[in-house]
Amino acid sequence: MTLIGWGMILLFIAVTVALARPAGSWMYSLYSGSEMPLARPLVLIETGLYKLAGIDPNKDQSWVGYACALMVFNIAGFAMLFAILKLQGVLPLNPQGLPAVENYLAFNTAVSFVTNTNWQNYGGESTLSHLSQMLGLTVQNFFSAATGIAVAFALIRGFARKQGMGIGNFWVDVTRTTLYLLLPISIILAVVYVALGVPQTFAASATATTVEGTKQVLTLGPVASQLAIKMLGTNGGGFFNANSAHPFENPSAVVNFIQMLSILVIGAGLTLTFGKAVGNIRQGYAILAAMLLLLVGGVAVTYGAEAAGNPIHHALGIVGGNMEGKEVRFGVATSALFATITTATSTGAVIAAHDSLMPLGGMIAMFNMQLGELVIGGVGSGLYAVLVNCILAVFIAGLMVGRTPEYVGKKIEAREMKLAVIAIVIPPLMILALSAVASVLPAGLAGPLAKGPHGFSEILYAFTSATANNGSAFGGLTGNTPFYNLLLALAMFVGRFGVILPVLAIAGGLATKKRIPAGAGSFPTTGGLWIGLLMAVIVIVGGLTFLPALVLGPIADQAQIAAGTVL
Repeated sequence: MTLIGWGMILLFIAVTVALARPAGSWMYSLYSGSEMPLARPLVLIETGLYKLAGIDPNKDQSWVGYACALMVFNIAGFAMLFAILKLQGVLPLNPQGLPAVENYLAFNTAVSFVTNTNWQNYGGESTLSHLSQMLGLTVQNFFSAATGIAVAFALIRGFARKQGMGIGNFWVDVTRTTLYLLLPISIILAVVYVALGVPQTFAASATATTVEGTKQVLTLGPVASQLAIKMLGTNGGGFFNANSAHPFENPSAVVNFIQMLSILVIGAGLTLTFGKAVGNIRQGYAILAAMLLLLVGGVAVTYGAEAAGNPIHHALGIVGGNMEGKEVRFGVATSALFATITTATSTGAVIAAHDSLMPLGGMIAMFNMQLGELVIGGVGSGLYAVLVNCILAVFIAGLMVGRTPEYVGKKIEAREMKLAVIAIVIPPLMILALSAVASVLPAGLAGPLAKGPHGFSEILYAFTSATANNGSAFGGLTGNTPFYNLLLALAMFVGRFGVILPVLAIAGGLATKKRIPAGAGSFPTTGGLWIGLLMAVIVIVGGLTFLPALVLGPIADQAQIAAGTVL
């Protein structure tokens, strides 16, 4: 590790914290339904959409109504994307003449982008037309991100409202989030990316002459527009197969820094939106502090493991950090930071091959996702995941002090605890059960390239990534088979909506409760003790759940490398 590397990491954290406050304030205006003075022209579009759809924007929905609207919206999005992929061969804007996407792959891809996972069992430039990339994938990048933020808003209302029956209006939350947040920032980012060298064109390709004098065909397309929302919305699906390691998606260190910031800014800002909504900004800062401490811890382990390098290489006289699978222009420190950020959120974009990380680095990437991707987390999904863990933490604190647990003025009772446990248990159940199935069936064992612990890590990583709606992968797994396309789609769907539905039920129950003032016996949830307890609950629950699987995978892999043996 170097001072320059750590300087870059700490600068990035500082800029993220600085941007969180204005982002949180802007999103609080969206959450509260305030007028958006800087976006008055969009008000006409917003009201027009409500009239066209027959929606009353002033009507509150119960949690059941909110959940039904959310499911209808996302199922319709799945149907539209699946149809686009299957009709690709006869639709316009297909300059390469690409055929329809195969059934299992189209199904997996449609589920993937609707659930904000963006798992890609294909090479984008060789499989999808420009229309499929724009009308299919990019549109769902907006809508899946807006869905996550809408659920976060609904849960915030559950905590913030003094007493009521509704948690907001899903259609209004999705519309306002898309119009006033995701769309304008994505347009600005796309223009910036074009100015910095990212292509944005309807042309299929360009021919270049290499240094050796040979001709090379370079695939092109509307890259910048998809790149902007894939990072901002923590989607992660790349236009190119190499994702953000591709020089057209990530041409410079400046573009890379902007991409990393755009991944975190909304998730970090939402914590302060929560603090403003409940009337105590320190509540938001406490959550943000816990998230950032976990993020820095993950970066430290990953950076340390990659900087130390491979002892087997050292024995052969190859000194230095582990550069296998990394871009020379990014190096070890930036690659470690990006890998941690992209798995701590639900982004899944990569600038280095995670399969080539040292086993401890790969373990941190997996563990970030296994925690529920709440270390900042996906847009919206990170906040509601950490708030579920806050409910668990105050319940534990209540047991210790012998009082009915409460959080930001709402009593946490049996109903909330049952729903919180469901939301916490469903992802591990999917990850471990499906990994076990794939580890014993021939169709599953045909997927990993490696054998032994690393091969198991490839399987475990895939189902972890799918269930956590991340989308990154250990590159050694062959996932484009009927077996993996179907099981990964199941993991993505349950991992997304199996958590969202209990969260909305929690929001509905909390909204009906009176807010009570903090008393002398209330457990404080803004100081260092609370931050430590919250972090401990998150890490211990994740550790107890996944430690046996991690021992069989990356920990055993690291032990083999330390002993100088590989399979």
